[in-house]
Amino acid sequence: MRIADFLALPPDVVVGRLAAGEIQAFGGGEPQQLRAWHVTVGLLRAAFAGWPEASGWALHLEFRLRRLGKRLDAVVVTPRGVFVLEVKAGSTRAELADLRQVEDYALDLQDFHAGSRGFPIIPILLPTEARPAPAATSMPLLLAGAAPPLAAGAAQLEPLLRRLWAALPDPATPLDVAAWAKAPYRPVPGIVEAARSLYARHGVEELAEALADREALAATQGTINAAIRDSLAGGRRTVVFVTGIPGAGKTLCGLEVVFGAGHAAGAAFLTGNPTLVHVFREALARDAVVAGMAARAARQRMEAAIQALPRFRDAHVEAGGAPHERVIVIDEAQRLWNRAHAVRKSRDRDVALSDSEPALLLDIMARHAGGAVIVCLVGGGQEIHDGEGGIGEWAEALCARPAWRVLAPETPGHTDPRRVLPAALPAERDRRLHLAVARRTLRAPALPEWVDLVLDGNASRASRLAETETIPVFLTRDLAALRTALRSRARGLRRTGLVASSGAKRLRADGLGVELPHLDAGAVARWFLDRWPDIRASDALETVATEFSCQGLELDHVGLCWGGDLVHGSRGWRVRRFAGTAWQRITGAEAAANRVNTYRVLLTRARYETIVWVPRGDPADATRDPGELDAVAAFLRAAGARNLPPPAAPAMDTRAAALL
Repeated sequence: MRIADFLALPPDVVVGRLAAGEIQAFGGGEPQQLRAWHVTVGLLRAAFAGWPEASGWALHLEFRLRRLGKRLDAVVVTPRGVFVLEVKAGSTRAELADLRQVEDYALDLQDFHAGSRGFPIIPILLPTEARPAPAATSMPLLLAGAAPPLAAGAAQLEPLLRRLWAALPDPATPLDVAAWAKAPYRPVPGIVEAARSLYARHGVEELAEALADREALAATQGTINAAIRDSLAGGRRTVVFVTGIPGAGKTLCGLEVVFGAGHAAGAAFLTGNPTLVHVFREALARDAVVAGMAARAARQRMEAAIQALPRFRDAHVEAGGAPHERVIVIDEAQRLWNRAHAVRKSRDRDVALSDSEPALLLDIMARHAGGAVIVCLVGGGQEIHDGEGGIGEWAEALCARPAWRVLAPETPGHTDPRRVLPAALPAERDRRLHLAVARRTLRAPALPEWVDLVLDGNASRASRLAETETIPVFLTRDLAALRTALRSRARGLRRTGLVASSGAKRLRADGLGVELPHLDAGAVARWFLDRWPDIRASDALETVATEFSCQGLELDHVGLCWGGDLVHGSRGWRVRRFAGTAWQRITGAEAAANRVNTYRVLLTRARYETIVWVPRGDPADATRDPGELDAVAAFLRAAGARNLPPPAAPAMDTRAAALL
């Protein structure tokens, strides 16, 4: 509504309308929320009552950002820019977490809201009971995009807004105040945010709104859901293969099955990746506790929905009988063990395995008298362990079990048996089951292709691609510069962190010897979910996550610390392992491919950008040859990685609140 219309309404009427919207959208309005709305309405009336120039501006109360069900307390839209207001009723000071929250709202508008693009967006935190402080002598630089967060007490709101309005530059084309709210808002959620939103029963179509190819993701999800309905209704056994490049949305589809289409059938998301289990379970459990569920019950519910594949496998191999779940989703299904590896690895364990993991899972689900569905999410180039049989292992198991109906994507041009089903396997082919557009890296769909070219050793083609497409990869030789750059990017709730190969053993000489223990559920959850100043959080930039800790997950800005386990020479990449006091060449084809895949995983973890740090080495240390590391840096530059520019601004958590 216009500011003039807002001022013309009695405060009780405004609050009543907000309450009515709350009941319709969320099922009720709590007394505490009603009191907070009265405070917000009173603040805004006092700020604008004597300001005729603002009468035509737009005011949006409880403006919804769908990425995580966020609602902004108030957004004031002016011809020169946008004010984002977060009111903390009763608070006496500007807390760091609250400053991050309101800055994150502004960053969301900057990144995803078309109507805000090209204009200043000023986040303002309002702890209503804060004591008045002297006005700041200088204003932040009000350029296009999200400004640093400001803070003010209740009495300071009007003078602050007037000063900001006077400081905002007149744009060549004023912001269309009336059309702002109807402009497209197309968020791209992170994988943890997506899990939380899907758990809250928001569909994958809403999560996929951000991209031009969102119809493809919705079509893939629809195809999977239809197969589940048909199989359960008709008592059939079905395997659905969903393939895609890293970050294309496979995990989103799997989570939607568990919390949506397969929910009534007791669906479960199975993964052999322990960090994914730890982070998803803890994030969803925290949300459930906030929503009112007891902590123990919340964690039990998440243990049923997100399961460690080895425990599911062993429990049902040992006990026999059909599992509770009629629908299971298998994350990174190409990474399951082949028969020889399964037998060898389990020989001395409590549960000995007699067949490949695909065969065992097919037999476990076949125990159901009625329908059963296995949804296999298949990535490319993500194999990092010996014994991972690839999709060909599924084909072999299915050929021996013809009762299973197979749905698979069309994958023309692909012949790698670890990535595609052989043509000899009877399968219903559907192009909608392949996801080819990267969604993880915002505005950089060409990144996975660039990473493939780099790891194939093709610098010339990678460079040509970087000349025509946005490739958000930067290069530095200075570890301190890497940390400074990441801290400058840690705005709002955007996450940063350091990653490195588990084989990069000589990074400890540069002070990076502490790895995130990927089997420690508490440590993993804290690293991915908690924030600085908790020194255990990723953005403390102290603990390095390896490929085992970060595969399947993501950060907004990644610092990749390059190790001596992958170096470049005249014949291309050389893969090595460190043993004793020296590097040793890896000669086995599978082990070498897995080491290259490690860097494929690390190079595709960022949503915004990756900063690669290549150490300078030490001529006095044969294990850190400067010439070898210089060659790596030279190759990455030749492939299109840009030199890291100096930081533009200090990190938010080193600033004082600007006006409080």
